[in-house]
Amino acid sequence: MNLDKTEMRVFFKHLIKRIKASDVTGVAAQMSYFFLLSLFPLLIFMVTLLAFLPVSTEDMLGLVRDYAPGESMSMVEETLSEVMDNQNGGLLSVGILATLWSASNGMNAVIKGLNYAYNVEESRPFYKARGLSVILTVGLIVVVGAALILQVFGKQVGIVATESIGLSDGFLTIWNWVRWLIFPLLLFGVFVGLYYLAPNLDVKCVTVFPGAVFAAAGWIITSVGFSFYVNNFGNYSATYGSIGGIIILMIWMYLSAIIILVGGEINALRNEQKGITE
Repeated sequence: MNLDKTEMRVFFKHLIKRIKASDVTGVAAQMSYFFLLSLFPLLIFMVTLLAFLPVSTEDMLGLVRDYAPGESMSMVEETLSEVMDNQNGGLLSVGILATLWSASNGMNAVIKGLNYAYNVEESRPFYKARGLSVILTVGLIVVVGAALILQVFGKQVGIVATESIGLSDGFLTIWNWVRWLIFPLLLFGVFVGLYYLAPNLDVKCVTVFPGAVFAAAGWIITSVGFSFYVNNFGNYSATYGSIGGIIILMIWMYLSAIIILVGGEINALRNEQKGITE
């Protein structure tokens, strides 16, 4: 951002004011509700598509398991298994389109939240705004699919490249480290697309990079930290009983929504201060 210490202090002071004025925590609570509603339709859609990819449901859940709290993950796996067992086949039909529509509710909530961050009204026709939610949801699924393929077959790709091009074994060692950085980079790409396309405002793509960096790094750090806390110290079942897993899941989604909104506020504030809107 090329800011000195004084400018950084002023920037964060204004950012905190924007976060309070925009009621980020309240909007994040609304978003987490829609995230929860869209979670299982999204997982069902992805599991259905996995039949056409060289990865399994366990691979997909394993990617999520790296970041999600263990107790919530167990509940999600059990519920997803129960839902899929009750399906009568033929999911890739009108039914799966309805599932995708339901899964886009979470993305639709993100669009509304980012519009709120930029202080703009949603003036796009319903079919455009909702269509954008569906497109962004599909984009998210594609990115997750790419991350899964690289996670599962990344080592084999490195071996083939080493043998075909004649690279040294040192390349394979480096590649095995680098391929684990691909998911954060893909996540950054998701947030760039989200912050660039979602708000009802024309902005330059480069101006959304700071918020995307914050959101990608913030989401990973927050998710891993919260998962560690829940798995080692938090005992929500003692307080909430059998719905402890749902409460943990809601808190995780709530924290994720806050991260997304703060990233949007960072971009909106930079645009406001520098006047880089088109």
